[in-house]
Amino acid sequence: MYEAVHAHPDGDATVARHAATAARYGYDGVVVRTRDALTPAGDDGEPSQEAAALREEYGVDVVDAVEVDADDATGASGAVGNYRTERTVVCLVGGDDGLNRFAVEEPRVDVLARPMDGPGDFNHVLAKAARDNGVHVEFDLGPLLRASGGKRVRALADLRKLREIVTYYDAPHVVSANARSHLGLRAPRELVAAAEAVGFDPEWVEEGLRAWGAIAARNRERRSEAFIEPGVRRGRYEEER
Repeated sequence: MYEAVHAHPDGDATVARHAATAARYGYDGVVVRTRDALTPAGDDGEPSQEAAALREEYGVDVVDAVEVDADDATGASGAVGNYRTERTVVCLVGGDDGLNRFAVEEPRVDVLARPMDGPGDFNHVLAKAARDNGVHVEFDLGPLLRASGGKRVRALADLRKLREIVTYYDAPHVVSANARSHLGLRAPRELVAAAEAVGFDPEWVEEGLRAWGAIAARNRERRSEAFIEPGVRRGRYEEER
């Protein structure tokens, strides 16, 4: 299972601190959403020397990512185009109707982050588009863990509504605590237990945590020199032609 984190300078902890904490909690990897926190992978999809060194030291996969936070779909389109060839995982922050729609209709986006975190909504049309384009919808459990009072109640209602739509239309999803510090990380079993306490299926939560690693593996393969198209890889015959 993987967790997707914000690291310094966007967050309050370094990538190394996140990696060390994630390893201690039993994660297989961390996806670093902060663009400037981690050197990107090479053109062949192989992790950078920095990411490889962190994996060697802490025993967890460290994935370079970017979280695009744009004002509108036009700005989002340009940013996604720029980062798609540079980063292993591309997330787009939603929260309004225009950005949510753009994200789920854009196959270059891996994850629609925090779609309910704002005035926007998420409906069956968007769920079907996310399913058809392979865009994962994020379930941010951060408010469930860190908020209180009315804010927590509203966040929980949004998560339940989002889950109902996403599961009904079989759209892909990811789960995260959206930690900005290593202190905000929670072990997988803690996230599962917290979500289960408010009505979420444990296996569904675990699937969402594993999905981050599956996205990274898929995109690394696509960037490798051996990749031609899904299901087709370059072999000795193609190399010798």
